Amino acid sequence: MASFGHGTRRHPRSRGRTWSRTGPDRATLGLVGVICAVAGFFVLGIVLGPVAMVCGWLAMGRSWAGSRPATAVAALVLGAIDTLLALLWLAGAAAPGNGMLF
Repeated sequence: MASFGHGTRRHPRSRGRTWSRTGPDRATLGLVGVICAVAGFFVLGIVLGPVAMVCGWLAMGRSWAGSRPATAVAALVLGAIDTLLALLWLAGAAAPGNGMLF
């Protein structure tokens, strides 16, 4: 039977509300962002590009200062390129000639 003393809190099952964003959580967000960015080059770039940017931003710890994991920066940059290309493609598709901005 568990007691209500310190023995029950030595190894809590959940991290609680104050868990830090270090280690595998940042790496996972960066990797998800890179995968979304690469997939966005082929399908749904207008959706997956911003998702990749958000994942990269969260993986960087929501700041530009300090050390940044390479996957987080790659997700942010590829997501921005992906979004820009998708917007250019949409602008070209809406043009009178239905070509790529021509």
